[in-house]
Amino acid sequence: LKCVKQHLIPFRLSLEKLKEVSTRLRKDMIRGLGKHTHHRAAVKMLPTFVRATPDGTEKGDFLALDLGGTNFRVLHVRVMEEEQKMVKMDSQLCAIPQEIMLGTGEQLFDHIAACLSEFLDSQNLKGQTLPMGFTFSFPCEQKEIDKSILIRWTKGFNCSGVEGEDVVKLLKEAIHRRGDYDISSVAMVNDTVGTMMSCGYRDQTCEIGMIIGTGTNACYMEEMKNVKRVEGEDGQMCINTEWGGFGDDGSLEDILTEFDKVVDRTSINPGVHTFEKMISGMYLGEIVRLVLMKLTEKKLLFKGEVSEALRTKETFETKFISMIEDGLENAKKILTELGLTWDLVDARVVRLVCETISSRSARLCAAALATIVDRIRANRGLPHLKTTVGVDGTVYKKHPKMQLSMHFLAPDCKIKFLVSEDGSGKGAAMVTAVAQRLALQSRLLEESDGEEDEEEKVRS
Repeated sequence: LKCVKQHLIPFRLSLEKLKEVSTRLRKDMIRGLGKHTHHRAAVKMLPTFVRATPDGTEKGDFLALDLGGTNFRVLHVRVMEEEQKMVKMDSQLCAIPQEIMLGTGEQLFDHIAACLSEFLDSQNLKGQTLPMGFTFSFPCEQKEIDKSILIRWTKGFNCSGVEGEDVVKLLKEAIHRRGDYDISSVAMVNDTVGTMMSCGYRDQTCEIGMIIGTGTNACYMEEMKNVKRVEGEDGQMCINTEWGGFGDDGSLEDILTEFDKVVDRTSINPGVHTFEKMISGMYLGEIVRLVLMKLTEKKLLFKGEVSEALRTKETFETKFISMIEDGLENAKKILTELGLTWDLVDARVVRLVCETISSRSARLCAAALATIVDRIRANRGLPHLKTTVGVDGTVYKKHPKMQLSMHFLAPDCKIKFLVSEDGSGKGAAMVTAVAQRLALQSRLLEESDGEEDEEEKVRS
């Protein structure tokens, strides 16, 4: 075991090293927020134009559209103020055929509009003009809450005439081409922001959203005066950090292991999303597989015998990590499935490797989250901060270690975690509900100002 532990040393990050990582992220966040520095920042800090979290007075019926892959969902969500709850009334899953994914933008949005029409019919909502939250999980530059320009297609989509265009405009045009229904307003939503907002209705101290699943990202409420790329000094705005790109400029080079470098080199996007590749579900299993391969080659595992499965990329699934951590019986079953000849010592070594890799992921995530929490505390000039983080993602649910690390990394902050329910669906509806509430408040304020002006004129 002593020799095995030697090979695992590069994964064991000290508290001092984690604090260093946190300091680097803080500098990168400031760079990302800057008017003249954001274009070369690894952590993009994108303004979302979401100006507030829920206050509990939101109510009404909303639609949500969630497009992030080969299927998209349409939802009808009802927000009930009295019961303080959001209810998914119904939803429908619609497939996007390959020929539409590779066709024209017009075909894609006509298909979405047709599915939306079918859903409204099934819900008897055709007569109503409802607001809609639109989760569009592709790289976009958001200009307003209802204006978002697609930078580039990913995930196998390549519809012509959409890159460089406003996706809200394209959707609205498709709905108008049909002419059988309308929507009142659209709010564009990032899934991380949806996570924060769906938790924020249940707990109004929630002002951070975090996803650790296949990928990883976080958002939080920043003071407007620090968001240099958007006009205005008052209030707050939610910032989508895109922290998966942390380290893309080489700032994490000293903590990357030889295994991280192989994972990066053999990925579909080398040199991109450095931080994400050390943390998220898409990559952790592969890191474990590479470590097991090395230990086997060094004759420290499986008597030096590598199976065909272990030799094959991505055969060690990330879900195996938590299964093996849960008990040696699982480890034995998985190792047998992978065609390996093992003994009890081998099973224990594999469990140790899994614990080490998932522990590093949890601690790095805690360091990044501590940076955000401490920034909110400092922004408000508070000696202590009590806040809630809305979380989503399968990897988080297996990460009790993260809460432990937070205690040491952000000692002046008390953090509660709340697991999100459907950030890209219900959360999108809540973003729309909050935008509607703010618009109404703003209208009422303008009207009362107008009345005061009239009274002033009459008096003079």
